[in-house]
Amino acid sequence: MSQLFAFICLILSTLALVIISLCSILFCLIRPFHRDNVHHTAKYLGKVAKILGLDVEVRIPESVKNIGPVVYICNHQNSYDIFTVSNAVQPGTVSVGKKSLKWIPFFGQMYWLTGNILIDRKNKNKAMNTIDMTANKIREKKLSVWLFPEGTRSYGRGLLPFKTGAFRTAAKAEVPIIPVCASNTHKTIDLNRWDNGKMIVEFLPPVYLSSEDKEKIRTVTNKTRNDMLVKITQLNDETGHELPQVKDKNSQNKQKSETK
Repeated sequence: MSQLFAFICLILSTLALVIISLCSILFCLIRPFHRDNVHHTAKYLGKVAKILGLDVEVRIPESVKNIGPVVYICNHQNSYDIFTVSNAVQPGTVSVGKKSLKWIPFFGQMYWLTGNILIDRKNKNKAMNTIDMTANKIREKKLSVWLFPEGTRSYGRGLLPFKTGAFRTAAKAEVPIIPVCASNTHKTIDLNRWDNGKMIVEFLPPVYLSSEDKEKIRTVTNKTRNDMLVKITQLNDETGHELPQVKDKNSQNKQKSETK
């Protein structure tokens, strides 16, 4: 019986993704690449979290509301992010994704038409220009950009080390960074259960950079990651979902040498 319930939840969430994608495509044909297309689509994708048995709470401090163009950075956990973190996407925000996403049936066309920025990771020359291109779009179109600084999904490995691309983009565009912290969902979503508890997505105060701070970017990146890790740990304590910890290479090598 439980397997049947899980199968029904999987079918419903997949159907919801297809239907939302199709509706979004039709809507975007009327106003393709509009600045608020991603926000409106994300709002409906976020409702699928209910099918997964998850209650998502979004917390936005006053210092972040109506702040204007920014670079949002968020921890990237798993494929469920499309239904959970989507609840937090603000108006005038787009994301940056692989160009190959465009060819995924329904979802890919929706992702493209909503106005997200597509990059060709296979072409190194074009990939190198991503920061300049994204910064220009932020300045020219007054857009905010949503990025995952870990560069990949963590899949239960905790908060992975950050790449500096998001911070360099913010410095180039001369806009603040808004850290967005999502509580742990690794192994907390069981499709056999109707109630999978609560997830919290909380925005932190802005982090300001300028194009003159290039030498400080790695320091600011590491500090921001540490601040996010502290907040995520607090959110996990509140929701009752422990965050897996990742040991850095130095500590792992140290442990190996001590055991020899």
